[in-house]
Amino acid sequence: MKKLSFLPLALALIFTVLIIESCSKKASTNPTPVTTKATLYDSLGGTKLMADPAYPGAMIETGRLAVRSVIDSTIFVIAGDTRINGHFMVLLSEVSKGNLSGFTDLSENLTTFVSGAAGAKDYIYIGLSMADAHNPAVNSRINGKVANADFDAFISDVVTGATKNKVPANLINSVGALLGTLRSQVVQM
Repeated sequence: MKKLSFLPLALALIFTVLIIESCSKKASTNPTPVTTKATLYDSLGGTKLMADPAYPGAMIETGRLAVRSVIDSTIFVIAGDTRINGHFMVLLSEVSKGNLSGFTDLSENLTTFVSGAAGAKDYIYIGLSMADAHNPAVNSRINGKVANADFDAFISDVVTGATKNKVPANLINSVGALLGTLRSQVVQM
């Protein structure tokens, strides 16, 4: 019985010593600041919310709006680019008939894809893989397989779309580098 009464006293003593020891350590007066590298998405405006000019009453992240603006401009550039617009005959036919649903879907999918790839945390692309999206055997909306020259024309059209939206040259280069990593998945000829 005497051993049991000694155990709580010993535990209390050990606990007290541990508390005193942990409290006696000096706190650092110069903590190392935690820095995070800004993503491309952050550089395009990040997560700050603003009124969405396309949808009155809705809010949109500034970075997503920047990406969407470039995507939409690029889609229009591609529509006029005879080097690659033949790949988008289904979309062009729909738009010429006043049906914008395919355009809206493409814009939304590409905006989500690029936003996520650029570092956005709130958007996850769940569409077709890049290989499937550019394979006419899987995706009936694309006409023909993509060649290296087509991909180069696409990158050129993205640069034109970004320039129309006054994206700074260093960010255009970052977007180009990001898209360049997809070449092996998109080019199928």
